[in-house]
Amino acid sequence: MVGSVVRPGDERPGATGPGARRSGSSTRQRFGAMGLEQLDPTVEAAMGSVLGSVEAELRDSVFSADPLVAEAARHLVEAGGKRFRPMLVALGAQFGDPREPFVVPAAVVMELTHLATLYHDDVMDEAPVRRGAPSANSRWTNSVAILVGDYLFARAADIAADLGTEAVRLQARTFARLVHGQIAETVGPRGGEDPVAHYLHVIAEKTGSLIATSAQFGGMFGGANPAHVAALARYGETIGVAFQLSDDLLDIASESEQSGKTPGTDLREGVPTLPVLYALAADDGDAASVRLREILAGGPVTDDEQHAEALTLLRESAALKRARETVRSYAEEAREQLSPLPVGGPRRALESLCDFIADRTS
Repeated sequence: MVGSVVRPGDERPGATGPGARRSGSSTRQRFGAMGLEQLDPTVEAAMGSVLGSVEAELRDSVFSADPLVAEAARHLVEAGGKRFRPMLVALGAQFGDPREPFVVPAAVVMELTHLATLYHDDVMDEAPVRRGAPSANSRWTNSVAILVGDYLFARAADIAADLGTEAVRLQARTFARLVHGQIAETVGPRGGEDPVAHYLHVIAEKTGSLIATSAQFGGMFGGANPAHVAALARYGETIGVAFQLSDDLLDIASESEQSGKTPGTDLREGVPTLPVLYALAADDGDAASVRLREILAGGPVTDDEQHAEALTLLRESAALKRARETVRSYAEEAREQLSPLPVGGPRRALESLCDFIADRTS
């Protein structure tokens, strides 16, 4: 509800508020899950305060007088998640002052926008599960899931309106990029378009754009120097692409459910991720590469024996090695984009994210 948005002069919930008490341990777990176990104590305290308040604000912001809408809108909020986008808002704000009153609602706008896309993605992917729980579309219906996603977009826009015209414009432009990315993914590469270039463009639009805006919002509403805000936006887009690509690699390379889904899910569903695209584009004449291309060219790999064979071949392939090098190159590019930022705890935390993403699929 609009009244939950913190405005200048209002009391901002701090680390001692109820949201922080509920989420303290989960916040530390989220830091660890993103390779941020060794945060500077001052940075960790400031981020914990912001993220604790974000949790409380998220629950308030999805309120609806309609019980069905309220239940469905809370569904993914209560399922948890990395809160990567609010985390970047909180980190970006530390190049100014993370206690500025609009930092928390800016983080809420970013997470609500992200959650809204998940409702829509699950409908398009016909996904039965999200974050370990039944997806909204499987628990209710596709129509309800789509409309609840729309409701969350509306709530994000409502909160952004309290942040000022620039915030509304940036959130709207980010939303437009998300839509363009989804359309590009749905339509696929156009005639003559390189499938790898198309795939990287889709990821930049669907994932990089929102992460870029999250880092930018943090700098903006923390009152950072405009040059630092611009650097944060560039970093956010690049690290966002690297993060998504590393998730794609984990789907193939992990033996456990480290990626948050059963290894090989993308293969089984026929999702052409970067290692698969590299494998299909290769002209290696060895028997393993030829056999891998033969399996992958058939679309979704649903046969259990072929699926196991394709996973084994991919894990040993030059395509997977090349994809790892691509992830590392994006992570290193993101690190270079931090050069305008002052050296200190917040910058080291952003550099740690680069290390984590580069190393998690090695």
